[in-house]
Amino acid sequence: MKVSIEKRKVKGGKVNLRLVYYHGSTTDKNGKTTKHRDIETLDLYLYEKPRSSIERQHNKDTQKLADTIKAKRIVEHESGKHGFKAPTKEKASFSEFFILIMEEKKKNTAASSYAIWDSSYKQLLKYCSNSELFFWEITPDFVQGFKSYLQHEAKTKSNKLLSANTASNYFNKFRAVIKKAHNQGIITTNPLQDIDSIKQEDNKREYLELSELKKLVQTDCNNDVLKRAFLFSCLTGMRWSDINKLLWDEIKKTDDGYRVVFHQKKTKGLQYLDLSAQAYSLMGERVADRVFTGLRYSSYNNTELLRWCLDAGVLKHITFHSARHTFAVSQLTMGTDIYTVSKLLGHSELKTTQIYADIIDAQRKEAMLKIPDIGL
Repeated sequence: MKVSIEKRKVKGGKVNLRLVYYHGSTTDKNGKTTKHRDIETLDLYLYEKPRSSIERQHNKDTQKLADTIKAKRIVEHESGKHGFKAPTKEKASFSEFFILIMEEKKKNTAASSYAIWDSSYKQLLKYCSNSELFFWEITPDFVQGFKSYLQHEAKTKSNKLLSANTASNYFNKFRAVIKKAHNQGIITTNPLQDIDSIKQEDNKREYLELSELKKLVQTDCNNDVLKRAFLFSCLTGMRWSDINKLLWDEIKKTDDGYRVVFHQKKTKGLQYLDLSAQAYSLMGERVADRVFTGLRYSSYNNTELLRWCLDAGVLKHITFHSARHTFAVSQLTMGTDIYTVSKLLGHSELKTTQIYADIIDAQRKEAMLKIPDIGL
């Protein structure tokens, strides 16, 4: 059997890689030759015309990975050919496979998403005492043991047990690696069967009422750019990461105002948001490429945000992300349909937005229960 790496051009200036297995050929009585082959999709791609050092390095690393997979498949075939069980799959390093997937995610996902992958792997190392893991060790008992470890033993840097949501996120990354290995045929039996993911808990989403928002507008903040950026998020629903990197070149003039056209840092999706006159006024004068020049994430700014809220008489634990919650709740309260709100927030799934609808339902219930006793 001959194995080769085949490259196929796809849209977006990329080239997909796949393995082609040639099993010889046959010729029928009419002299027509038919080649026999199988194809394995590798879920890997190269940049057809790399334009940067990052893209060139990506091509180099990806080609190396494809060559490694090809070599393994050849050894597996040769082992099976002589009647032996192919040793490479079960003896392959699960740890190395995890790292390869992490490196791919690092190139194609936001830093916050990669951080979860990195933390998941570090917790896995702690669970197995920093020793290298092999695929033959990933049994249902091992998977269940790691799940229990994340729920009841794993700790944060501050020596606190992981929250249910953090444990869930870490376990889901571990599960994703196993699923990918199973899909690629590295393991033939899925050890995840009958083992559920860790259920997430609904966190309380702090948001501002309209009256509280007005108080903040009227209250001075020691950090003017922080105040303007926070209020801008309240009026647009944009995330901190997107506001922090927002450029003036992404602000487009329209017939009736201005529009933001940007790629969301978290989801990588292209987003269009029309700005109200109030939101545009918060952007200030153009003095640099960045709109909110000087905006930085720091513990000092987090403290300043809380101090500003206290000065305004807002006693809730408000974070910058609370501005996004405020936007969502206010839109639903004003009657905007949930599908539109989901699009404005850039959610990939409607169920994510449904959480805010549940908040509105709770508000309605509370309002109805406030009706005073009428003496019945």
